[in-house]
Amino acid sequence: MASGALHATYGFTAGRKMAGPPLHTCEIQQPRAILSRVHMLFHAIATSALLYYRISNLLHGSVPFVSWTFITISEMIFAFIWALAQAFRWRPVVRTVVQDNLPRDDKLPGVDVFICTADPTKEPVVEVMNTVLSAMALDYPADKLAVYLSDDGGAAVTLYAIKEACEFAKSWIPFCRKYEIKTRCPEAYFSSLGDAERLLWSKEFKAEEENIKVKYQFFKRNVKKAAEVEASVRSDRPPYVEVIYDTKNNGGVEDKTKMPLLVYVSRERRPSRPHRFKAGALNSLLRVSGIMSNAPYVLVLDCDMYCNDPSSAKQAMCFHLDPNISSSLSYIQYPQIFYNVSKNDIYDGQARAAYKTKYQGMDGINGTVCAGTGYYLKKKALYGQPNHEDEFLDDPEKNFGLSSKFITSLKALNGKNVVNGSENLSDATLEEANNLASCTFEENTKWGKEIGYSYECLLESTFTGYLLHCKGWKSVYLYPKRPCFLGCTTIDMKDALVQLMKWASGLVQVGFSRFSPLTYGVSRMSLLQSMCYGYFAFTHFFSIACLLYGIVPQLCFLFGIPLYPKVTDLWFAAFATVFVSSLAQHLYEVLSSGGSIRTCWNEQRIWMIKSVTACLFGCLDILMKWIGIAKASFRLTNKAIDQEKLEKYEKGKFDFQGAKMFMVPLSLLVLLNLGCFIGGVKGLISGRNIEEMFGQGALSLYILVLSVPILEGLVPKMSK
Repeated sequence: MASGALHATYGFTAGRKMAGPPLHTCEIQQPRAILSRVHMLFHAIATSALLYYRISNLLHGSVPFVSWTFITISEMIFAFIWALAQAFRWRPVVRTVVQDNLPRDDKLPGVDVFICTADPTKEPVVEVMNTVLSAMALDYPADKLAVYLSDDGGAAVTLYAIKEACEFAKSWIPFCRKYEIKTRCPEAYFSSLGDAERLLWSKEFKAEEENIKVKYQFFKRNVKKAAEVEASVRSDRPPYVEVIYDTKNNGGVEDKTKMPLLVYVSRERRPSRPHRFKAGALNSLLRVSGIMSNAPYVLVLDCDMYCNDPSSAKQAMCFHLDPNISSSLSYIQYPQIFYNVSKNDIYDGQARAAYKTKYQGMDGINGTVCAGTGYYLKKKALYGQPNHEDEFLDDPEKNFGLSSKFITSLKALNGKNVVNGSENLSDATLEEANNLASCTFEENTKWGKEIGYSYECLLESTFTGYLLHCKGWKSVYLYPKRPCFLGCTTIDMKDALVQLMKWASGLVQVGFSRFSPLTYGVSRMSLLQSMCYGYFAFTHFFSIACLLYGIVPQLCFLFGIPLYPKVTDLWFAAFATVFVSSLAQHLYEVLSSGGSIRTCWNEQRIWMIKSVTACLFGCLDILMKWIGIAKASFRLTNKAIDQEKLEKYEKGKFDFQGAKMFMVPLSLLVLLNLGCFIGGVKGLISGRNIEEMFGQGALSLYILVLSVPILEGLVPKMSK
C-alpha cells in the first residue's frame, strides 16, 4: 500500500482548514507505481533496441525483405500498444468511503435507477426481476428512490412480471430491512451466496424466512409459466408508460415497509424509425424520470447485474456530496464482479486486468472509463460542461424538445427530490411521459449529439463517458471489499467471443472517427488519459500483429529462414529481454491483484485466442461497415444459462460449440503452427543452424503449448 495518502474530505481542500469530517480517502499505490515506472524504462530500452535492430537490418542488411517487413510491422504494433498501456501504470490509486459522515437520510439527494432489458428469450425474466427487486431494496430513503425498467422488447411477460415482482416486494423489502439482510436479491439470498446471512438466527426469523421463500417460489413459478406461454418481442408498437407502484401508497406506514417509485417504460418502436438501441432507451428514461421523480443522480444497471450491497448508493454519495470534487464529478464507477466465475476461469470472465489494474490506473489520472453498468451518474453531466450545465437551457425547446414539463424539470434539477405522489404522477404526467418516450420526440433536437447518451457509437456508456472526460468532467472508481453489484458472465466460447467482437467493433470505430482519442481526445484531456482511451480504441489491432506473428515466423522456421539473431549474438538479448519482461510484468500484476500462476497462464491463452478471433472479426466488421457491406447492429449477449455448458465451464473445458465462424482462423493458425513446428524440427535434426533458428523454434513451441485446448477441440471433429 502507498506510504503517502491523499485525503479528500467533505468540506476540505488543499490549503484550507478542514470544515467537516472526511467522506472518502484516496491512496496512491506507491510501490506498484514505482515498480511500474522502473519497468517502463527498462522495457522501453529493450524495445527500442529490438526495433533498431529490425529497422536497421531491413534498410541496410541483406535480409529477406517480405518476411522481415511483416514481422517488423507486427513488432511495431506491439510496441505502439504497449506504449499506450503504460498510462494505466503511472498513478494507480485506491479509494475508501466513510459512510458514517454522510448527512441524515432526509438530507440525501434523490436517486433514479435505470434498468434496461430487450429480449425475454435471451434475458430470462426472473433474472431481470431479481435485479429490479434488489434495486428497490437499496438502503436508501424510499421517498428519494425511484426504479425504472426499460423494456425494449415490449413483451407482455415483462410487464406481467414487474407487477408480480412489486407484489412480492411488499413482503421482501420489509423482511430485508427488519433483519438488515445484505444480499437483497432473492435468488442469490436463497442460494449458497446467502448462506452466511442465515446462520444463528431466532425461530421468529426462520419462520418469516420460510414464509418469504414460499412467496418467492410462487412468484418465480408464475413468471416462468407466463414466459413459457408468451415471451415474444414486439418490434412495432406505441410507447407505453405505467406506474407500477406510486409512493403515495407509503402514506401512514412505517419506514421499513415503504417502497420506492416503480415505473415500467416501453418506448415507441417503429421499423421505419431509427432505434438507437440502449442509448435511445437510456435517453427515454432520462426524460420520463425527469417529469416523475427528477432525481439529480441515476444508477444504471444491466438487467443481469443485481445490487449485492444495499449501501452502494450511500457509498456513491460520499463522493457526489463532497463540495470539493462534486462540481466536476460526473460518475462513480463500480467494478463488474461475476458470481458464476469458475475457479479456473478459462475465458477470463472476471476481466482482472481491467477491474484490478487498468481502472485503478485511470482513476489516478482524472477518472476511469464508464463500464456501462454499476455506475452512479450526475444527470447534469449529460446536459453540459462542468459549471456550465445550463448552457442548453438558453433555447430549451430547440435543444431538448417540445415538452414544457420536461424543461421545467431540468430547471428544477438542483439536487432535491421532487417526487410528490399523486401530484407528479397524474394522468397528464403519464400522457406526457408517453410523448417523451415516442420515437419522433427527438427529431430536430440535440439528443444523442450533444445532450444525453451519444448515438455515435454502439458502446453508448463507454463513449459517452469518454465525451464527458473530453468536456472536463471527472470520474471516480470505487472497488469496495464487498462487491456492490454482481452479474453473470459468459460461460462458453461463442458468447465470450461475440461479446468481445461487439466491443472491438465499437472501439475501433471510435479510434478511426473524428473522436479519436489520439487527436480529438488529446486536445481536450490530459495526455495520460487520452493514452488510456487510445489503448482501448487501438488494442484490438493486436489481432493483426498476432496474425502475422502466428504465420510468418512459423513458415520461416519451416523453410529455414532466420528472423532473429543467433542465440549467441548480443542482439538476441534484446528479444529475450522484451519477451521475459512482458511475462514478468504480467505475472507481477496478476499476483499483486490476488491471482495465481494459473490465472496468468489462462489470461495468456485466452488473450491469444481472442486476438486472432473476436478482435480480428471486430476490425473486419468496421471495414465492412465502411465499404457498405454491413450495417450497424446491436448484438444482445445471451444471459440464459445452459446446464451442459455450465458443467463444461466448471470443469475447465473449452466449449467451442456454435463458434464455427471464429474457429476457422484459429484452427488454421494452430494447424499451421503444428505442421511448421514438426517440419522445422526435422530441418534442425537434418543439420540446420540451431543457433539461428532457436528463437523461432522457441516461439513456435510456446504458441503450441498455449494452443493445447484448441487441439483437443479439433481432434474429436477430425475423427468424426
